[in-house]
Amino acid sequence: MPRVAVIRFPGTNGDLDVVHALKNVVRVNTELVWYDDYRHGTYDAVVVPGGFSYGDWLRAGAIAARSRAMKEIIMDAEGGMPVLGICNGFQILVEAGLLPGALLPNDPPRFITKWVWVRVNDSKTPFTKVYEPNEVVSMPIAHGEGRYFIDNVDEARVAFTYFGENPNGSVASIAGVANYGGNVLGLMPHPERSAESVLAPRRFMPGGLKLWLSLRESLSGGW
Repeated sequence: MPRVAVIRFPGTNGDLDVVHALKNVVRVNTELVWYDDYRHGTYDAVVVPGGFSYGDWLRAGAIAARSRAMKEIIMDAEGGMPVLGICNGFQILVEAGLLPGALLPNDPPRFITKWVWVRVNDSKTPFTKVYEPNEVVSMPIAHGEGRYFIDNVDEARVAFTYFGENPNGSVASIAGVANYGGNVLGLMPHPERSAESVLAPRRFMPGGLKLWLSLRESLSGGW
């Protein structure tokens, strides 16, 4: 049975939500792994959850990106293993060079926590394969440095864009990007907090559920 690692860095706070979504909602064999214990070649997929790794010192994700654990994850990613970064995890993957661009302080410069609508621009990754092309779903966001920027938007493989409202000033309303191969994906919205109907407020939907279903299906049948 495929095994998924959920990485806990000092300051991570979304790890248990991700473990719950994977283990209890979509029934995937999942392990919570302390970052220093991670070894490449051990798992079939890895999730780097949100939070405030190392207190966001220097820049959000900058210290975690230079850990030995990320060197191990980079080796797995280069071998084609699915790697997902959520919020601070997205920032870590960008800082580590696994994804292009940068994540800057929000515009306007304040912490934002709310539910938003996002469009699925790329349904050909292991994390988006069961979404319909251009499907619009809702997920919550909670971040202060989520403004995605890249010099040339054409160089980004855009997986998600904000729909109807660009809450943080991201270039081209980008909410998530994948690497060239599609096996590494980062996004600012939280699919683990929108994996069940009971979590969605009125007028919104559990738009993160299909991301976890996509991963489960990809691990068993490819993508």
